[in-house]
Amino acid sequence: MPPRKARLPFANAWFFPAAALYAALILPYSVLALLGLLPALPGLATSAGHAHEMLFGFALAVIAGYLLGPQPLRFTLTLLGCWALARLSFLQWPGSWLALASAAIFATGLAWKVLPRFLGAAKKWRNQSVAPVVAGLSLLSAIASGGFGAGFDRLMLEEALLLLATLMFFMGGRIIAPAVAGYAQSRGWRLDARVQPHIEGAVLILLGLALLLNLLPWPLTRQLTGAVLVAAAVLTTIRLLRWQPWRCARPELLTLLLGYAWLAVGLLLLGLGTLLPALPLNATLHALTVGALGSQTFAVMARTRLIYRFRDPAAQRWIQGVALLISLAALARVLPAVLSQPHPAWLLLAAGCWSLAFMALTLLLWRCRDAHSDSPRGNANH
Repeated sequence: MPPRKARLPFANAWFFPAAALYAALILPYSVLALLGLLPALPGLATSAGHAHEMLFGFALAVIAGYLLGPQPLRFTLTLLGCWALARLSFLQWPGSWLALASAAIFATGLAWKVLPRFLGAAKKWRNQSVAPVVAGLSLLSAIASGGFGAGFDRLMLEEALLLLATLMFFMGGRIIAPAVAGYAQSRGWRLDARVQPHIEGAVLILLGLALLLNLLPWPLTRQLTGAVLVAAAVLTTIRLLRWQPWRCARPELLTLLLGYAWLAVGLLLLGLGTLLPALPLNATLHALTVGALGSQTFAVMARTRLIYRFRDPAAQRWIQGVALLISLAALARVLPAVLSQPHPAWLLLAAGCWSLAFMALTLLLWRCRDAHSDSPRGNANH
């Protein structure tokens, strides 16, 4: 018989550790730089630079690792190198041609591999929605690296945050629904509300509408955007409650559900902050970025690699306790802002908790980055 063709390695074996390490080092560094405790790199001299690297540096690397799937190792490492060059050039020379070109090459490579999988294979429009979201994030990552002005960059960051919220809503639901259903079956009860297509479709439409309204400069559209986001938050909460999280006793499921709860809270605060300008921006944004994005990416990266390595997302239970540090970091950013009691100590607490959590995740991911673990034989050995 002819020899069996070797299976291509998964891109997340390289992108996930790189993203986690970047989150553990650069993002807390930018907080310390903004407080004047460390010299600021040119790209991190403002809060907009901090947000840029959170969304286009860290988050886009996680998206690449999760959606690329199996790829030739040469392509994965080349694309990872483009991502690293884009990060370095933005940190040192923001707005330069090198920052723009490297970000554009990375975005093009990501879109080239990911978009056909959802446009060609997916039949339902809800499944195809991943393609325009990834295309939009890829385009925004390139444009936002060009340094076209503070006002324009802020708009690009707002649009990117809404696109990430859309992706977190969709992909998070598609991970949680079967996971909770499988757990329910193993415990002898049935979960009837799984994907909940009507709620999923409604929220995707609402978030798409918010993306369009946010581009319009009129005061009325800002109020409409806030109302749309509040409605999306309510529906997200209903979807979460229908999964009956109080019946889930497995820590890895609770970590996923906690990240989804942060998404509902973040959408609600963002909507209320749009309707009520008195609500501090730090509270509305960090509930989505630190709370939702941090928790969901942490849970997905850990779960994905543990399944590939051990075929068991609960193989390393200690990592689920570490995930709580991210929620603590989010609370340290959100609550002081809401209570109008900002203090540098809260920023340091948030940065420390975030950094410790992602450093621990980096170690776990690197240990799971066995060259044989992505093959059927490698998984069977564990």
